[in-house]
Amino acid sequence: MHWAYEIAKRITLTDPDLETYTLASGISPSGTVHMGNFREVVTTHFVAQALKAMGKKVRFIFSWDDYDRLRKIPSNIDVAFSEHIGKPYSEVPNPFGEGTWAAHFENEFETSLKTFNIHPEFIYQHKEYSSGRYLPSIVCALRKRKEIYDILMEFKTNESSEDERDAFYPATVYCKVCRKDDVHIESFCEETLILTYQCGCGVEETETLDSVFLKLNWKVDWAMRWSVEGVKFEPGGRDHSSENGSFAVSKVIADRIFDYRAPLYTSYEFISQKGSHKKMSSSSGSVLKAEELLDVYPPEVVLFLFARHRPESAFHIGLDDDVIKNHSEFERVLSAYQDGSLNDPVMKQVMDLVASDITSPKVPFNQIAGLLPLISFRTDLLASILSDQGMTVQTEELEEISARVKHWIQKWNPEKEFKVNDDRQMDYFLSLPEDTKRQVHLFRASIAAGADPMHSVYEICRQEDKKKMKSAQKALFQTIYMLILGKKNGPRLPLLLSAVGKNRFMALLAF
Repeated sequence: MHWAYEIAKRITLTDPDLETYTLASGISPSGTVHMGNFREVVTTHFVAQALKAMGKKVRFIFSWDDYDRLRKIPSNIDVAFSEHIGKPYSEVPNPFGEGTWAAHFENEFETSLKTFNIHPEFIYQHKEYSSGRYLPSIVCALRKRKEIYDILMEFKTNESSEDERDAFYPATVYCKVCRKDDVHIESFCEETLILTYQCGCGVEETETLDSVFLKLNWKVDWAMRWSVEGVKFEPGGRDHSSENGSFAVSKVIADRIFDYRAPLYTSYEFISQKGSHKKMSSSSGSVLKAEELLDVYPPEVVLFLFARHRPESAFHIGLDDDVIKNHSEFERVLSAYQDGSLNDPVMKQVMDLVASDITSPKVPFNQIAGLLPLISFRTDLLASILSDQGMTVQTEELEEISARVKHWIQKWNPEKEFKVNDDRQMDYFLSLPEDTKRQVHLFRASIAAGADPMHSVYEICRQEDKKKMKSAQKALFQTIYMLILGKKNGPRLPLLLSAVGKNRFMALLAF
């Protein structure tokens, strides 16, 4: 059983009679939302899809923690924005134009999610806190602040202090004047709900709680939101999932402070870009964005990569030859899925999650990548060549895959930009063994007679010893590619012949 269906089954066994199952994910808009963050939301998405397949009603919420403080300026943003450190993301100006920091990065990610056909209910925490919706929970947390302190100390090795316990508040206050969180809470009256605080900017305030710009600290906030929204499942990164990590602490806080059983939880591993061992980080600016992947992969292939790996398994995403490998693997599995020959039940569930609405076979990415550079990336010529080979492709699909191939080659793999030789490779031909020269002459004669180039190679190299025959075929293919392209590999010979043109193809083999 696929991991998403396993989790969905566990959720229903824990709460068998719920009318609606609320699943959650969320992040802070600290910078560009990257593919490491994407694992957070796509994990929840797959579980939601599995629950729906089981006939369950699902509410999928995604919380933007945009009432968190700005902590660090990413490397791709002007250091002058350091003056806003300590303000909530929802009130920091947009580094790239109009609006706010939070709105810019939220809109960027929400747009990419639509491309993946992922449509959660977005919740913006600055709005929730400002609306007063959380006020009863905040009052509860402040009244039980010493109990929360005791819970936090259970997960720490240092000794508790009665003075520290008396002075502890599980919340952050944003100053009304400077809007930063350089604030010390002086006192809180549990009966009148009056809070007194002093800010580092010199402001002192005494106000009722409903007038204070206050946010619960992370581990308390997380537990509080589970109880308010009725969350039954939420994933979390490895950094939240250790024995003494955020989830373990919030789970106890949810139970003892908010009288709520923590949701079913699964930890997910980080992903990385191939060639880099660094964790992707919005705050550092070290990221691989969804848009960058969508420039070389269609959405269903990206989803395929995530669905086939269990959340707790780390993996990397490559933009080198892995692009060819990943496309080819998806095309192979999709073909088997569509014709009913896919026997692996887990892989079938993967395809149910990511490709159930794809009705036509995919054009092989590898073939297009081999052909397009030879014809100067002209999609009109490509359509004609594919038609000559008996392949019918819709114009829109061909333009999409051609755009991805062109972007991938020109940005990430310029060595894949094959170029047809200008002249005959006489020095190379003369260096070949006599038997290989004879094979080239036979191949050219066969093409002149109108034979299929693949069939010609097989016939020329035919012999009783199958191992030797395959070796001979490989060698002849490489020789032909060297004489035509100056490389040992390229597109399938019928496509190459069609792209180059028979006259030029024959001229380059005339020795």
